[in-house]
Amino acid sequence: MPIRHRLLAMSVAVIWGLNFIAIDASLELFPPMFLVALRFALIAIPTVLLVPWPDVPVRWLVGYGLGFGTLQFLFLYWGMDAGMPAGLASLVLQGSAPFTVLLGATLLRERVSGRQLVGILIAVGGLALVGWQRAENASIIPFLLTLAGALGWAAGNVCNRQAKPANPLHLTLWMSVVPPVPMFILAMAVEGPARIGTSLSSLREPTSLAAVVGLAFTVLFGTVLGSGMWTWLMARYPAGVVAPFSMLVPVVGMTAAGVVLHETFSAGEMFGGALVISGVLLGSSRRRPAVRSHSDSLKPPGSGETSTLGPPGTRGRQLSADGHPA
Repeated sequence: MPIRHRLLAMSVAVIWGLNFIAIDASLELFPPMFLVALRFALIAIPTVLLVPWPDVPVRWLVGYGLGFGTLQFLFLYWGMDAGMPAGLASLVLQGSAPFTVLLGATLLRERVSGRQLVGILIAVGGLALVGWQRAENASIIPFLLTLAGALGWAAGNVCNRQAKPANPLHLTLWMSVVPPVPMFILAMAVEGPARIGTSLSSLREPTSLAAVVGLAFTVLFGTVLGSGMWTWLMARYPAGVVAPFSMLVPVVGMTAAGVVLHETFSAGEMFGGALVISGVLLGSSRRRPAVRSHSDSLKPPGSGETSTLGPPGTRGRQLSADGHPA
């Protein structure tokens, strides 16, 4: 991958890390369930009018929308509104990676390698340590809600894989059509018209500017621009080359939360975070193929050796738990 494409992947990680700060700002004004509905409605309307149908089975698009769009952000926003710090939320959401591997093995009968299993155990151990630290220092409920969001993301990943879209960006945009209706209904039932109306009536107040800017950042940069650049990279390089850059997201998220929101993290939380990142990186890495000997390179075509040549991005592709974290 040339340096300019590495910088592009790093810029996506920065956008997605800052996205948690934007979500935190939006939650200062909007109730969480209504905010999820509003976020996806702002994407869904132009998608239906302007973006071609992704030509995938409806059941997988709906499953992707319910898992990745509805459940992930329902529990993430709910958890952050209940007290989950933005920086730790960016970390705990990485639990989607081991969840994706486990769901793939359970539902799709995918083989789990020894390296992946070790990576899962390390990542789960890190998440358990972060959860234990949260239980000691604050309520564990926000942590569990965020972890449920990671599980929803993983379920969406499985449906995404089964959809096999020719244009992943079109699928990502059309996925946004699924969450608004159920989230609007849930918001009206749980949060109530009065609370929703109060948030909307406060839009003209100067204090609401940060929340509106945060929502705009989430929609335009976090989803459209970030996902567009990530999809462009994933179409050109193996997932194992691109996906590790997503591990920069919690690094950016936790750093930004410390600088902007003055969040602090215990030593145990930092160590648990390092374990999560290490486990995900280990589980997503692939063993390098053995170097062919000089005699092997002289074998004629068709002698039983499978060619590894092909267009960029056609070799070593695997399901990545990257998506667009927030």
